[in-house]
Amino acid sequence: MLAIVNGRIETVSHGAIPNGTILIADDGKIKEVGTHVKVPAGTTVIDAAGQYVFPGFIDSHSHLGVFPDGEVASDGNEMTTPVTAGVRVVDAFNTTDVALSDAIRGGITAAWITPGSGNVIGGQGSTLRLWGKHIDDMILKSPSGMKSAMGENPKRVHGNKERMPSTRLGVAKVMRQAFLDAQDYQRELEKDPHHKRELDMDGLLMVLNREIPFRTHSHTADDILTAMRIGREFGVNQIIEHGTEAYKVVDELLRYNVPVSCGPALVARVKVEVRGRSFKTPGILAKNGVKVSIITDHPVVPEQYLVISAALAVREGMEEQDAVRAITQTPAELCGVGDRLGSIEPGKDGDVVIWDGHPFEYKSKVAKTIILGQVVYDASDAGTDQ
Repeated sequence: MLAIVNGRIETVSHGAIPNGTILIADDGKIKEVGTHVKVPAGTTVIDAAGQYVFPGFIDSHSHLGVFPDGEVASDGNEMTTPVTAGVRVVDAFNTTDVALSDAIRGGITAAWITPGSGNVIGGQGSTLRLWGKHIDDMILKSPSGMKSAMGENPKRVHGNKERMPSTRLGVAKVMRQAFLDAQDYQRELEKDPHHKRELDMDGLLMVLNREIPFRTHSHTADDILTAMRIGREFGVNQIIEHGTEAYKVVDELLRYNVPVSCGPALVARVKVEVRGRSFKTPGILAKNGVKVSIITDHPVVPEQYLVISAALAVREGMEEQDAVRAITQTPAELCGVGDRLGSIEPGKDGDVVIWDGHPFEYKSKVAKTIILGQVVYDASDAGTDQ
């Protein structure tokens, strides 16, 4: 059993608790949180006096492990055909990616790991804990979303190979046709349970049956609206990924209750679709009631800079608590693990991070990262790597 005492606990869900205590049971679950928690004899105690205790931060859009740092080879895009709904990101995840250690030292303990955006429908992403020796030990929920993409990326990849799509017209057509084919496939299965299985169709049925969300890479306002239009046609549960120009379509996002995994903004204007990138966007969305998370799109922005991205959003007008929720509670919900992560409260996983100052202050550093009640990184111990 582990107790963290005397720290300022930022629960996210129930406000701050100055000089509070968190008791984490041997099963890794948070048992008690408060100011009058009795610490049983024999409990390992960490004194967090003068420090901040936050839930582990969560990145709701990352390619960590499939675009490994410092390596030329990557396995995030199966760009041989525009629809690859049957591929699974866990089958390519590299647990030796050095960026995993960077994430843990930066207070990020979980992420939605997704295929890239080279295809119209790129495959199944998974929510992973960012600590563990083997991928199967790291899985929190798999699959937890289907990656899809509008705009320039699938146009460029497949148009350069002289096949559809080469235009936005083609991207929308390919996406619609994939869902129509999946509906036909489902009808065949209903008539004949022994009908030949097709992995791409099985993946799309999870989307059509609302078992997992359809997470659509869309930067520009027109792409966001097209993605949402197709989503409504097929009744899917949709999340907009990136949403660079989401501030232009706030009314539509609200009307259809579509959340946004927003970012990355800590980048140059490297392509035409991100000319409007701004740290003001997450704050605009949050103030208008759109559910928003902040993302790195690692390796576009290094994973450990998720907290810097949130802090810069605050500098550009986002309310501090909105920014905290955008890297804790909201991504946990979007990634399908809101019952386990994203806040500090009894029953949730004991994934917490102790900071020597408020994480949005530029001098603040992670003192300890704790996952399931185990200290996996201690700044005073010269770093603990996987």
